[in-house]
Amino acid sequence: MRALRLHGDRDLRIEEIAEAPAPGPGEVRIKVAAVALNHIDVWGFRGMAFAKRQMPLVVGAEASGTIESVGDGVTSFRAGDKVAMFGAKTCGTCQFCRAGQDNLCTDVQGIMGFHIDGFAREFVTMEARHVVPVPASVSLRDAATAPITFSTVEHMLFDNCKLQPGETVLVQAGGSGIGTIAIKVAKALGCTVITTVGDDEKAAKALAIGADHAINYRTERFEGVVRKITKKKGVDVAFEHTGADTFNQSLFCLRRGGRLATCGATSGATITFNLMQLFQQQYKIFGSFGAPIRAIADGLKRIEAGVTPVIDTELPLADFAQALDRLEGRKVFGKILVNL
Repeated sequence: MRALRLHGDRDLRIEEIAEAPAPGPGEVRIKVAAVALNHIDVWGFRGMAFAKRQMPLVVGAEASGTIESVGDGVTSFRAGDKVAMFGAKTCGTCQFCRAGQDNLCTDVQGIMGFHIDGFAREFVTMEARHVVPVPASVSLRDAATAPITFSTVEHMLFDNCKLQPGETVLVQAGGSGIGTIAIKVAKALGCTVITTVGDDEKAAKALAIGADHAINYRTERFEGVVRKITKKKGVDVAFEHTGADTFNQSLFCLRRGGRLATCGATSGATITFNLMQLFQQQYKIFGSFGAPIRAIADGLKRIEAGVTPVIDTELPLADFAQALDRLEGRKVFGKILVNL
């Protein structure tokens, strides 16, 4: 079968590899339909893995597909079912996995497409417990954005920040994959949404998908604009994922007792901030990495209800490197999909 494998830094090749094995007990074999790109793919492409990995490596960390066959004991799926796949190889037996907090697994074997072989291949065989059914009305195209993108937003805004209707939320990098979805999810909840973007064209697009205010951070100091918009009160929630360039300013944008969740550090991983500001203002800061499997299902329900992803570009597998270049160059507004 065809697969896209990384042989070294920025060295991607489409190759023929061995067929995915027939599913064993508790497993399913899936025909992969689409892979959605994320910054974790860029990091892997650059050679910025956080753990040892063996090359060549099948890439692709977020995907959807169709069940081709099921192994013994699998009763929750049958051939032809549409599915989205959870890409972290969690143990399923530790206290966190048993409690439904899969992203806190104490014995995770790695992230597919980053540490171990991923989804950019025609078929994949995996444990059925890591597979989530896709509602009938949701396309595989949209479902490909649920395993990482929607689930990350769900985990940040609701599991961590407990976002409520009517609150005000600041979404950093509103043109990114998770940024566009955070805007749409928060707006659908009835929140006031303020977002930052890198140019005026993206600002117009952010407003078109539901943002109430879009700030070009290249021409304005967003923290000052946010304080003005909120009449110096500040926002209830800050959705932070860009890192060192914006973190302290995002804190400054919070009201007293406000909540900030962060899941990324693309602009830098190290900051210094004022501890007195932290405790005097009673901020709540959440580190948010990945999401539990349940959040994928929650994301799919939102898509089913009409909160669909913003798709920037769809490309064939042969153009995967081109898609990564577009993502790395921050030229995107929404998600990039690679179709198999």
